[in-house]
Amino acid sequence: MSILSVKNVNKQFGGLKALHEVNLEIEAGTVHAIIGPNGAGKSTLLNCFVGRLNPDTGSVNFDGVSLLGMLPHQINQVGVSRVFQTPEIFGDLTLAENVMIPAFARRDGAFRINAWRQVEDEQSIRENAMHLLEDVGLADSADNVANQLSRGDKRRLELAMCLVQQPKLLLLDEPTAGMARADTNNTIDLLKKIAERGITMVIIEHDMHVVFSLAQKISVLAQGTVIAEGLPNEIKGHPKVQEAYLGGAHL
Repeated sequence: MSILSVKNVNKQFGGLKALHEVNLEIEAGTVHAIIGPNGAGKSTLLNCFVGRLNPDTGSVNFDGVSLLGMLPHQINQVGVSRVFQTPEIFGDLTLAENVMIPAFARRDGAFRINAWRQVEDEQSIRENAMHLLEDVGLADSADNVANQLSRGDKRRLELAMCLVQQPKLLLLDEPTAGMARADTNNTIDLLKKIAERGITMVIIEHDMHVVFSLAQKISVLAQGTVIAEGLPNEIKGHPKVQEAYLGGAHL
């Protein structure tokens, strides 16, 4: 059963066709990777999923509801969360506060400063934040300022910030970009644990070690078009994929 259905999506910037007749079906409870060379349209497609861009034509439906025309916080409230390529956290706040803010935003539609005055709500939300920080291995640093974290730990914090919103679909834009191999492997392990909860994940990633460690299905974009789709073993040897990656140097 598809939780995210993308049909005939097109997006053009001036004379550049960034996306051309893109069709995708993301099955609920799976990890689906979208790969492709630089400039293939991957981030543009992801931005169409989360309201940062509207496609020129086509449809994007999540759990039977059209996402087109929704504001980003509305998309978030229906159950879609996104992890950005560069971790987007509140560097001057503590880890616990970072996780609490999106919880208030999910409840209210946007973060409002007066929400902090609702002591009973704050207490329950803080308890949930601490539970999630424990899940991602950061509970011992809950009262530390987020700017002090390593890049890998910032990614863990951002995942906790997403999970507190109780998403049905988690979109990850190069979740291991800039990480050392040890941090990458730790992130893979964490994402596997998240997948075990039944959360559907769409991952955009250049690191094929990450893709083949996590993905159950892979779609390949090249020049804004899906050129191949299938199981990891099918994609590895696909001639169109090898051609798109200049002889398969990245596979």
